Amino acid sequence: MDSQFVHKMWDENELSKMTEGGIPFPMLADAAGRLGAAYGVYDDEAGVNIRGRFIIDPDGVIQAMEVLTPPVGRKVAETLRQIKAYQHVRKTGGKEVTPSGWEPGKKVLKPGPDLVGRVWEVWQPKEDE
Repeated sequence: MDSQFVHKMWDENELSKMTEGGIPFPMLADAAGRLGAAYGVYDDEAGVNIRGRFIIDPDGVIQAMEVLTPPVGRKVAETLRQIKAYQHVRKTGGKEVTPSGWEPGKKVLKPGPDLVGRVWEVWQPKEDE
């Protein structure tokens, strides 16, 4: 519900110190709460949006969402990691998928019947550390 001016100040004075260059995507203002209501995060009683994060692909499909109560913060680096993972999967047309905690340049998985029940053999998370 914050205005674009509040978002600008937050990005310049806070986020840019946590993530080099600030966040590389737009934050939307929702003063009337219409977007919050559409996404199910508007609190009618309080007249505010609950903190929500939605990753929406270029086709307008929600790929990920997270809703948190105010006492627990979000991690910008995790959001950026997830966006990169979704972009990779989209770029490969789904021929490669990303395991838990995947980072660009790390091992990907090739989905298919041969992988079912064998992820533990193919993906060794200790190798990525």
